[in-house]
Amino acid sequence: MTAPAAIHPLDFATRLDGDPGDPVRRGHASDAYWAFIGPFGGALAATVLRAVLEHPQRSGDPLALTLNFCAPMALAPFEIATRLVRANRSTQHWSAEVAQADTGITHTATLVTALRRDTWSHCPAEAPELPPPQSLSRYAYRGAMSWVERYEFRFAQGAPELTEAVPEPPASARSLLWINDAQPRPLDFLGLASMSDAFFGRIFQVQGRMLPFGTVSMTTYFHASAEEVAAQGTAPLRASVDARVFHRSFCDQSGELWGHDGRLLATAVQIAYFRA
Repeated sequence: MTAPAAIHPLDFATRLDGDPGDPVRRGHASDAYWAFIGPFGGALAATVLRAVLEHPQRSGDPLALTLNFCAPMALAPFEIATRLVRANRSTQHWSAEVAQADTGITHTATLVTALRRDTWSHCPAEAPELPPPQSLSRYAYRGAMSWVERYEFRFAQGAPELTEAVPEPPASARSLLWINDAQPRPLDFLGLASMSDAFFGRIFQVQGRMLPFGTVSMTTYFHASAEEVAAQGTAPLRASVDARVFHRSFCDQSGELWGHDGRLLATAVQIAYFRA
């Protein structure tokens, strides 16, 4: 389904029918955010996040979002069932299940929201040093995954390079880049959740070729308030991503997203399978 010109593709892809307080809401997978055999995980994570953020019982900002990939999803309608599992004065704990008529449950998720209070702050991590985004060429993607076209990538290090020969030793798994929505969209938690998955699989990087690959579980940790996220506007974000291990069919990767003001906005980790 193609988004109308007046609606940003991410807002169209994450739209949900029904009353925000309904235990089950309905959506439709979007071909604007498509990967190998199903929707781009970032857009689906943002859809689950929307279901909770719009719920009248929700309080606080997102703190942690985990999405587990149980089965491929078709380009068809789906349902999201959400439930407030427990709440206290500072945090809420939500669970969600995504299902389709012919497949059953395709994804499970958990989400924690929290009330952020003014208190002591310290960030030992440092934003990566990058040249100005305008000085770097936009990454030219030629492939069948439509989700890649939704973003603008400007690599300072570790741009994906596919080769005929597998490098020996394997290439570095680390990339440093600027990332932004290809069609400008003011940053919010939905955009941040989706962008936290917009790192190419590290196995492609180290092997220099496209391999069977798929995320099994991914978690995004949010480190900023709604106001701090919104303050980024449509400016590109600094990003870094790396991997630690590729072993017996599974690999990890972890990424960071930094605001233009040097604020760490989100970190993301995931585990994925591969065949090589």
